[in-house]
Amino acid sequence: METRTPVFEEFDPASDCDCPGCVHWRRVLPHSETRRHPAAHRALILAAAASTTLAVGHTAPALAAPHAPDRPSVPAGDEPSTPQGSVAPLHGPAGQPPRPSGPVKAPATTRAEIIKRAKKWVAAKVPYSMYKYWSDGYRQDCSGFVSMAWNLPGNEWTGSLGKYGVRIAKKDLQPGDMLLFHNPANPQKGSHVVIFGGWTDHTHTYYVAYESAPARARRQTTPYAYWSHSDRYLAYRYKGLKSGAAGTKPVTEKPAAETPETGTPGAARPEGPNSATAYPGRAHFGPGANNKYVTQLGRLLVERGAGRYYTTGPGPRWTDADRRATQAFQQAQGWWGQDADGLPGARTWALLVTGKGRDIPSAGSGETPAPAAPPAPTQPASHGVPGYPGRAMFRPGASNQYVTQLGRQLTKKGFGKHYKTGPGPRWGEADRRGVEAFQRTQGWRGGAADGYPGPETWRRLFS
Repeated sequence: METRTPVFEEFDPASDCDCPGCVHWRRVLPHSETRRHPAAHRALILAAAASTTLAVGHTAPALAAPHAPDRPSVPAGDEPSTPQGSVAPLHGPAGQPPRPSGPVKAPATTRAEIIKRAKKWVAAKVPYSMYKYWSDGYRQDCSGFVSMAWNLPGNEWTGSLGKYGVRIAKKDLQPGDMLLFHNPANPQKGSHVVIFGGWTDHTHTYYVAYESAPARARRQTTPYAYWSHSDRYLAYRYKGLKSGAAGTKPVTEKPAAETPETGTPGAARPEGPNSATAYPGRAHFGPGANNKYVTQLGRLLVERGAGRYYTTGPGPRWTDADRRATQAFQQAQGWWGQDADGLPGARTWALLVTGKGRDIPSAGSGETPAPAAPPAPTQPASHGVPGYPGRAMFRPGASNQYVTQLGRQLTKKGFGKHYKTGPGPRWGEADRRGVEAFQRTQGWRGGAADGYPGPETWRRLFS
C-alpha cells in the first residue's frame, strides 16, 4: 500500500469557531489579533516534527499580553464578537477637545460628497480597527467609517449615529443614506452600520454597501438589509443634506431617461439638459473601458431585463456581463451578426434611453429572438461541468471571483448561516462549512463531504 506523507497547512478559521480552544481564547483574550487556532498550532508542530529547533517558543503568542485596552468579554456563541469604539473626538481621546453639550449639529454635505469620502477609504484600503484612527481623525471601525462619510465633527458609534439622521422607508433609500443595526441589549454583539450606495437591480434585493469591516474598508454587493440580523436594520437619511439636485438626486442608481436621444451618434457626450441621454460614442464601451457610461449602460440594461447577467454590477469597468447583456438586448430587437455584437451603437443606446424596443425575454419565457450565437458561459467548462473552475480555486489562501460566486449561491440555497459579514473572494472557514453542510444534505459522508467543492458539488449547487 502506498504511504503518503500528510501535508499540513496553517489556516485561520472563522471567528465563530466553537472548538474548546477558540472558546477559551475568546474569553481570555477577546480582542487579541495574535491568538492562534489550536488546530493550526498542532498542524505547525506536526509539520515540523523532524526538526528540534522549534521545540520551544510556540507558547509565546498565547502568553503575550493583549495590546487592546480592557473591555467586557463577549460570550462565545453563534455570532462573532463585533466590538466597536465609543463616542470620541477626532483623532481619539488625545485629539480635539470633547464636543460641547447641546443640540446635535449636522454639517451640510451632498450625496455625491458622502459617496466620494466613502470611496476614498475603500481605495486606500483603510484597515479595520476599533482603536486606531486614520489620518483624517476618524476611527477605523464601522461607526467611524460612517462618521467620516457623513463628515461629522467627531467619532460616533451605533448608539448615537441615529441622532444625525431621519428614519426613512426602504423604498426611499438613496445613495449616502445609512443602514443601521444597534443591539441595545448587547451593543458589542452584532451591531453594525453601512452606507447605502444604491440598488444593483430593479428587484431591490441587493445593494452596494460601503462599510468598514474586518479586514479593511470595502465596497461590495450585499443582500438587503445585511448578511445577518437583516430584519433589524433601520434606514436613515442624513439631516445635513443640502437641498437641490446635488443633495436630492434619486437613488435607485438608475439614470434618467425621460427625453429622446439628441446629438450626433458617435460624438462626444455634450453637457446640457439632454446630456443624460446623448450617445457618448463607441469608444466608451468595450474591453478596457472604465467610465460612468458603462455603469449607465448596465443600469439601463437591467431595467430592460438583463439583471440575470450581472452578479456584482453594473459598474464602471467593462466586463463580459456588459457585453452579454447588450447582446441579449440587441437580439431581442431581432438583430444578428454585426448588429448584435454586444457593443452598444447609436441605435442600441437610443432604444435604451427612450424605453423603446423590446425588453430582454426572461429566462424560460419561451420567447426566442432572431437567430444569433448563444452567449458564452460565465466560466469555461471544467471536468465536464459548465462553469466549474477547478478544485485549485477553493483552498486555504485562495482569493478569486469563484469563491464569491460559490458563497452567494450557498446563501441563495439556504446554506449561508456561517457567513457573518457576507461571502467574499477570500476562501475561509465559513465557505468550507457551508459547502460541507450542502454536501451532507446530498447524503454524502466522510471524504465526500469535506467542505471543498468538486465538479459534482458544483453541478448540484448551481443546477
